[in-house]
Order: sequence, then C-alpha cells, then structure tokens
Amino acid sequence: MTQSLMPLLYVGAGGFIGAVLRYLASVATAGFSMAIPYGTLISNSLGCFAIGALAALAADTEAVSPAARLFLATGVCGGFTTMSSFVYELAQYLRSDQFLLGAIYFGATLVGSILMFYAGSVLVALIRA
Repeated sequence: MTQSLMPLLYVGAGGFIGAVLRYLASVATAGFSMAIPYGTLISNSLGCFAIGALAALAADTEAVSPAARLFLATGVCGGFTTMSSFVYELAQYLRSDQFLLGAIYFGATLVGSILMFYAGSVLVALIRA
C-alpha cells in the first residue's frame, strides 16, 4: 500500500512547489503590464525549459530516476506551467475583442515555449559535452 502511494506523494509535493513558484512569478510581474500576463508567459516558458532539460537528461542517462521524473516533470513543472491559465487569459482577450493582443500572447507563448524546451535540451547537451 505504501509503495503505491509514493508516486502520488512525489507528484503532490512537486505540484505544491510548482504552484507556489507560479504564484510568485505572477506576483513578481504583476506591475509590469496590464495588457500581457507576464507571470503566465514566464511560467510556461521556464517550465518548458526545465522539461526540455529533464527530457534530455532522462533520454539517454540514468541521471534522473523515475521518482525524480515524477517529482520534477509531472509535479514541479506540471504545477508551475499554467496551460489552464493561458487558455483562460486567451479567452479573455477574445471576449473583449482584443484580437491583436490575444494573437501576440498566443504566439509568444507557443513559440517561446518551443524555444525554451529546445534551449533546455541544448544546455544539457553542452554541459555533458
């Protein structure tokens, strides 16, 4: 019974940390702009960077155990990234007819997340080289 609870504890503890970090990112960037939710943009970008680095480490090494992947990728990164917030904020742009800002936010989030995922992977490759 205890063994089957451990994955839940890893994900839950990581999710708690990720959610607190996401909140802190939103608080820290609250005064920067009323138009773009920078906290969500930063959380998604950094979360993708971290998941990219973890994926690169886990792909061909044993540096990241299955328990660590649950804690870091599913828990911390899952709690830190904010896709549900992203979709909600995007819908707010559309509801208020701010299509240009919505398109900019959509594009910056998707392109930034892809680039940060790649950057995390490249960083790990450079460190390991």
